[in-house]
Amino acid sequence: MTMSRLRRRAEPLIRRGMHLYWRFARPMTLGVRGAVFDGEGRVFLIKHSYVDGWHFPGGGVESGESLVLSLARELSEEGNLILTGAPRLFGVYFNRAASRRDHVALYVVRDFRQDGVPQPNHEIVAHGFFPVDALPPDTTRGTRARLAEILGGQTPAEEW
Repeated sequence: MTMSRLRRRAEPLIRRGMHLYWRFARPMTLGVRGAVFDGEGRVFLIKHSYVDGWHFPGGGVESGESLVLSLARELSEEGNLILTGAPRLFGVYFNRAASRRDHVALYVVRDFRQDGVPQPNHEIVAHGFFPVDALPPDTTRGTRARLAEILGGQTPAEEW
């Protein structure tokens, strides 16, 4: 069995285990994601080792962290991206697909620097800046929908 097939089979079990833990550790989960655009209008996306598809970088807000501090931490960890200006909160979404307790704050980031190319690791296996009209084929539906909202000037949906 290939690693990809094994990962796809294990993904629901891993996700359930994580959400079971979070149910007791956190009554509601809150995450942040960043739609990071470079000077050429390309968007930065990442690919995780434990879930299929290309996503915006981001993750869970830890106890004691503000949303912006959490975003800055996640961008640094996942993309070697350092905020150099204030990100703009675009929307807050209910992420029913992850859990009935999960919410995601999406920020638009245009002011940043990248201190070297990030190296793939156990969590992030691939990354890159992509033209918005030439996204990788397996970019997630949610990522594509959020890009359409941001670039089309639409009001954010309620659900991710």
